Amino acid sequence: MLKRLLLIGLLCIPIAAWAFIKPVRIVKPELSGLSCINGTLCTDDVSRFREAAELYDEALHFVDASVGAIENKPRVIFCNSDACFQAFRFKKQAGVTIGTFGIVISPRGWKPYYLRHEMIHHLQNEKLGMIKAWREPNWFNEGMAYSLSEDPRPKLSEPFQQYRSEFEDWYRLVGKERLWIEAGNL
Repeated sequence: MLKRLLLIGLLCIPIAAWAFIKPVRIVKPELSGLSCINGTLCTDDVSRFREAAELYDEALHFVDASVGAIENKPRVIFCNSDACFQAFRFKKQAGVTIGTFGIVISPRGWKPYYLRHEMIHHLQNEKLGMIKAWREPNWFNEGMAYSLSEDPRPKLSEPFQQYRSEFEDWYRLVGKERLWIEAGNL
């Protein structure tokens, strides 16, 4: 009887995670009605696949060339509707990176610098590990993403403007060549 209850409990865990922990949906977005190609690009609006693919390729190339090589191409879900983005339990952000599992882009996030920002977070997770990247100082995580994505906004809301300034001061001292070595020492 106990073995049967344990087995039923183990079988229910993935279902419960799917139902209650919405970011888990990034693992298999097709089950949420999204269309995917290549396993790296998904959207709720197939008429925008080409645009999404161009944004993806540009951001991937940009980050590889100017920040560091991404080892595993991230899955990116481009939400054309608020309902799609909210299905992952996200609300106001332009995009969200979930470890190295993937990135979800909101309807307002279909801009090169937003996707670059999220790919930089993906790269931080790859280079530093998800736990260390999560525990890094906010000025490093967010400042790096805002600065190196070439976010064109001259003034960000606080504390992000301060984070970008702090990162840029630090980056001037360490340089691109020592970026990841020094990041590991923070």
